[in-house]
Amino acid sequence: MKKINIMLFIAATALIVGGAVLNGNSQKTIKVDPPVGVNIGNMAPDLAFNNPDGKEIRLSSLRGKVVLIDFWASWCRPCRMENPNVVNAYKKYSEKKFKGAKGFTIYNVSLDMKKDAWVNAIEKDGLSWEYHVSDLGGWGSQAAAIYGVQSIPANYLIDANGIILAKNLRGPALDAELDKLLK
Repeated sequence: MKKINIMLFIAATALIVGGAVLNGNSQKTIKVDPPVGVNIGNMAPDLAFNNPDGKEIRLSSLRGKVVLIDFWASWCRPCRMENPNVVNAYKKYSEKKFKGAKGFTIYNVSLDMKKDAWVNAIEKDGLSWEYHVSDLGGWGSQAAAIYGVQSIPANYLIDANGIILAKNLRGPALDAELDKLLK
């Protein structure tokens, strides 16, 4: 047993030292993916929840596009007041050309508990994009827990690779961030 532990130690040390030597003498850089998290610069945690028709939609299925992950609820007055700004951003940017991305879309995450209220608010507010999801868990929403959402509206802007670029953008701040990403 001691021989195995010593051999493992020697092998691990050789790898570490060898890696340090290679990094010091090599022109190659090793690309390291950012950690998964909810801070700017992190890889956005993946989400997979059902739309109103019961079809699962994964956030990662939208890779290649700039995505606004938007947390809201039909009963949230500030959310409903912000929805016209989100709708305007979608109309303005969904067909635009972005650097390194194939368009812009919105992944709406509802903290509703009642499906009818959620679906009616989507229609009434003209949320015309196709990516609406919820587990109908209200404040117990798994998505909200994953992202640490403690108040709504809340949002995260991610790039085509799923990296968080900005968060909690309202009104003109959302347009300003999207403008930076245009070709």
